[in-house]
Amino acid sequence: MMNKKTYAAMGAAVLLASLSLAGCGSNNNGGGNDAASTNNGTTTNGGTTNGGSANAGATNGDAANAGGTDAGGANAGATDTPKLTGDFEIQYFVGGYGDKWWTKVIDDFQKANPDLHVKALGGPKINEQNKPRWIGGNPPDFVYIDGPELNDRQMVEDGQLEDLTDWIKDAKNVDGDKILDMLAQQPQQYDGKIYNIPLVLNSWGIFWNKALFKEKGWQEPQDFQQFLDVSDKIKAAGVTPFIHTGKYPYYINGAFLYPAIVSANNGDYTVLQDMAANKLEAFESDAVKTALGKIVTLRDKGFIDKASIQINHTDSQMLFLQNKDAFIPNGLWLPNEMSKDIPQGFDFGFIPSITQDAGQKIVANTSTATVAVAKNAKNKDAAKAFLQFVFSKAQASQWAELSGAPSNIKGDISASNAPNFVKDAAKYLTDPNTVVIPTITFNADVDKAMQDATDALTIGKIDPDGWIKRVTDVVKKVAK
Repeated sequence: MMNKKTYAAMGAAVLLASLSLAGCGSNNNGGGNDAASTNNGTTTNGGTTNGGSANAGATNGDAANAGGTDAGGANAGATDTPKLTGDFEIQYFVGGYGDKWWTKVIDDFQKANPDLHVKALGGPKINEQNKPRWIGGNPPDFVYIDGPELNDRQMVEDGQLEDLTDWIKDAKNVDGDKILDMLAQQPQQYDGKIYNIPLVLNSWGIFWNKALFKEKGWQEPQDFQQFLDVSDKIKAAGVTPFIHTGKYPYYINGAFLYPAIVSANNGDYTVLQDMAANKLEAFESDAVKTALGKIVTLRDKGFIDKASIQINHTDSQMLFLQNKDAFIPNGLWLPNEMSKDIPQGFDFGFIPSITQDAGQKIVANTSTATVAVAKNAKNKDAAKAFLQFVFSKAQASQWAELSGAPSNIKGDISASNAPNFVKDAAKYLTDPNTVVIPTITFNADVDKAMQDATDALTIGKIDPDGWIKRVTDVVKKVAK
């Protein structure tokens, strides 16, 4: 499950670079809530680095000298850099991307810094478990902002994250490369300040089983009319065309509604930016009304599985994998999240959007999951050194292989074992005929209102005007 409130993007050339590296959702949108057991307090012990980069000790913008370099970085820093010592806590949410990469990179960092006591706080419920610590001003030192209970904008507004603006300007990774130059998607700024750095790159979209479509002779859709036409045939064959996770409506919003709004606005994504700025006229625009009308079309034609409204991401994904439903809105983490349940012969088809009219460009609503240092961190030196450690080419390649998802670090992983479906996604994401939505973060209350309103719309409790009224009522409150 991807919990994403952050919708991020970049130009075609930059996306190509990032996706060549790689390859569930908060609208911070990254993995499933129940994908792994909690690792609450596991520590790793020293040794030599054999899977990550060395030189992870300094925090002054140059790479530090932290140990060996077996699969990662060169000794880019000065040899007299002070050793990292003391306790260092890392909080990471475990969802659709799994925890293999986190386990590996933390172990590598510990081995590179044997005098440091690294404590890993990870799991599908770690954000909820650590919430009292963040509220009480006693947070872990380093945090991966993904999954439920974490919203990057809210954390910034609440003063929970360290201001990294000055540090990141010249900060280098463990290989001696400037971190900002390594990033495909640049950090989002809040009033000109940088507090978190995007680590993971993802795209929302619509999935189907290519093998089933080939067997049945169904056309893989490239626009909304083709989607409707093939859905008629799918329904006639006794298969429900479309399922989503009603428990987490940001899935259908991220993969269907927001691209539909952009398409209805002639491919101009500024309408979403205006919505994020709480401009009432944006929510009341014709583009929003047209996009909501496409959800109504699915509903009224009986294409939406009636089970959707009450089920979570895992249940909806299982029905999809069983070919009970032909299409599902989801993110690129889906195959990895459900890897243990994928039937033999199942072949994932993917397109970033199916709500565009014939002749219009495809719309890619990409998202990132970010990392940050807590403002009240007790070991900021170690936290910044860990940032230098993870933003390396070696770790980008490891992320792609171990998580099955794109990294936000530029590089070439053509020789890696990144999944084919991620490489297929790159064909869309690097196409000049694709509109890529830039970073957008909605107010948390407005986002929740949009999710709830979309759920109500899919089951006929409200019409598009009702959706707009529900949401704008909240916008008026938060904009005061």
